[in-house]
Amino acid sequence: MKIAIVTDAWHPQINGVVNTMSHTRDQLNLFGHQVEMFTPQSFRTIPCPTYPSIRLSLAPGTKLSRLLDDYAPDSIHIATEGPLGFAARNWCKRRNHDFTTSYHTQFPQYVSLRAPVPLSWGYHLMRWFHGGSKAVMVGTKSVKRELEEQRFQRVQLWSRGVDTKLFRPQQGTSMPGERPVSMYVGRVAVEKNIAAFLELDLPGSKVVVGDGPDMQKLSQEFPDVHFVGFKVGEELAAHVAAADVFVFPSKTDTFGLVLLEALACGVPVAAYPVTGPIDVITDKKIGCLDHDLKTAVTGALKCHRQDCREFALQYTWEKATRSFEEHLVHCQEETTVICN
Repeated sequence: MKIAIVTDAWHPQINGVVNTMSHTRDQLNLFGHQVEMFTPQSFRTIPCPTYPSIRLSLAPGTKLSRLLDDYAPDSIHIATEGPLGFAARNWCKRRNHDFTTSYHTQFPQYVSLRAPVPLSWGYHLMRWFHGGSKAVMVGTKSVKRELEEQRFQRVQLWSRGVDTKLFRPQQGTSMPGERPVSMYVGRVAVEKNIAAFLELDLPGSKVVVGDGPDMQKLSQEFPDVHFVGFKVGEELAAHVAAADVFVFPSKTDTFGLVLLEALACGVPVAAYPVTGPIDVITDKKIGCLDHDLKTAVTGALKCHRQDCREFALQYTWEKATRSFEEHLVHCQEETTVICN
């Protein structure tokens, strides 16, 4: 099958969407499919107004239409609701070409945190965007339930995986400060609710791995916290493995791949009992969820690292991509039946 994947989130960005779509592409190629990625790298871009390190494609419609016409995909998946995503949706509608989408980001919540925009407006736009999709793929049952309550149609589960060869228990990376080390890894931005973690009175030290628009503000506000910046590959895995507890303060994530990466390193998770964590941290042996984040950290520190590692081994990118593939195939089969 010739598959086109359109995504506004791509390298050099470092986030869950890029990670997910990179692994999915690689697995689909291993399955024997032909996959072409349509990303901002092929277009003129401008910085995102509230997050300048993210580049947005500038008026990509004409060029994307030409590229998709030339490629002539059997199946097209739209991964994001950005300029490329909207342009791809328009192309599909004009060509009467079926498509699937994925819902990686709580877009209505993110917008409401950055601007005085009602949640209902964001959901209205998202319902319209995903309304023509043959399968709206989401990472967890709780997100599926939330979207269905918001009157989204054809919502399907598509779980995630983790690279357990890269993310593994290991020793050798020394962390600044005293033990235990409580660590956050990810985008340093308002929607991640990082201040809720940094404000906690915890034993040992706090480490933040990552960067983002709130980096300077938070590093000045919390001078005792160790901000070590972006890490990738082996260096990132070594930092995660060096933590004693992985703290995930976000209340707006749809999954949280970093949860699996921490568990694969043998690091227990502390988080709020909200969408994302409630679907991943399903065993008290691997972490603690509590509306009091300090209580969650205290509970998680009692977990055993080996239990965390064994739990993470269940999540493979091969299994996750087989689910993605099934949704594409089902879409193709529906199209064939309608055409015949």
